[in-house]
Amino acid sequence: MAITDIDRYAHLTEADVETLGAELDAIRRDIEESRGVPDAKYIRRTIAFQRGLAASGRVVLMFSNRKPAWILGTAMLGVAKIVENMELGHNVMHGQWDWMNDPEIHSSSWEWDTTCPSVQWKHSHNFVHHKYTNIVGMDDDVGYGILRVTRDQPWEWWNVGNPVYNLLLATFFEWGVALHHLEAEKLRKGQKSYRAALKDLRVIGRKVGKQAAKDYLIFPALAGPNWLSTLTANATSNFIRNYWAYAVIFCGHFPDGAEKFTVEEYEEEDQPRWYLRQMLGSANFRAGPLMRFMSGNLSHQIEHHLFPDLPSNRYEEIGVRVRELCDKYDLPYTTGSLLHQYGLTFRTIAKLSVPNAMLKASADDAPETASELRFNIIEGTKTHFGVDPATGRRRGLRSALRELRSSRVAAHA
Repeated sequence: MAITDIDRYAHLTEADVETLGAELDAIRRDIEESRGVPDAKYIRRTIAFQRGLAASGRVVLMFSNRKPAWILGTAMLGVAKIVENMELGHNVMHGQWDWMNDPEIHSSSWEWDTTCPSVQWKHSHNFVHHKYTNIVGMDDDVGYGILRVTRDQPWEWWNVGNPVYNLLLATFFEWGVALHHLEAEKLRKGQKSYRAALKDLRVIGRKVGKQAAKDYLIFPALAGPNWLSTLTANATSNFIRNYWAYAVIFCGHFPDGAEKFTVEEYEEEDQPRWYLRQMLGSANFRAGPLMRFMSGNLSHQIEHHLFPDLPSNRYEEIGVRVRELCDKYDLPYTTGSLLHQYGLTFRTIAKLSVPNAMLKASADDAPETASELRFNIIEGTKTHFGVDPATGRRRGLRSALRELRSSRVAAHA
């Protein structure tokens, strides 16, 4: 099962958790107090770059009957759509730039270049996902209603299609995001009425109509005799954006180390433990400046989940301090290359297409799902909470995981 007692899983005392929360609060205050002109210049330059790139791509596609123009225009438009979705739309709608009091760069007014209506995104993502991150049964992003990504989700016969659903979701990701607000799992369980879903669908339909008209009617028509090649270029640029956004988001939520949690854990949660849940439930991937920019700085998914409304261009700076706290409290800082993180993610999606009985690890100690019960085989043999009196060093989750691995090696020796 997922984590029910987060203090015990993290191997932290109550005082540790409270102090960790205070130190994370201090990071927030420092960033909030230091926001200023450089940050404002960053977001305005990003907007200017993205709009210039999109416009240039559209112009190039006017001559898309020639293959080099088609390739160049499609690439430019694909990159522009990625930047608009990842670094602009997602982050602006989180309120990261509301402090500027600029009505054009504000979470209340921004509408992004995708089929998902911003009003629905801000509820299903900003509120539901970020408040209930990785709580099974409360966070709809745990599998998006169609994928089985933890053994806490009971296996059903249709889960055998996990890899196929995964491919379809990646390909049509903007459509999956748009339909996410319909809450398919709640519809199946009767927790949401079809009348309410139909109301949501009408809102989605209006946004889909605008997007489809723009990409598949207006701009192709403006290209005149090159309308068909322009239409295919627009569709291809959307696929480029879909695959990239899917990869970034999945690598931040489903590789090993991005833990899941139970409703029981949440019921008595305070702010420090909310912080701890974000740290244990998210994963990063290593990235240089260009990769960070192209991912909307969501290569720092841990930092984003801790501080979703702080400017994304500050996540690299925040990450240095968060990693220091992980070292201090002996907590894991889950990261790896993009390919490594996606490999772990796909492995989970593929293997959970079959029932638990066909899998080796237990539900409490699987790579993709763990609970505090995974440590039962070593609990009581050593001091795990607070500071080890023998060495004077803190003994936290990382130490416990190392001991668990050692005990497995010894058991098979």
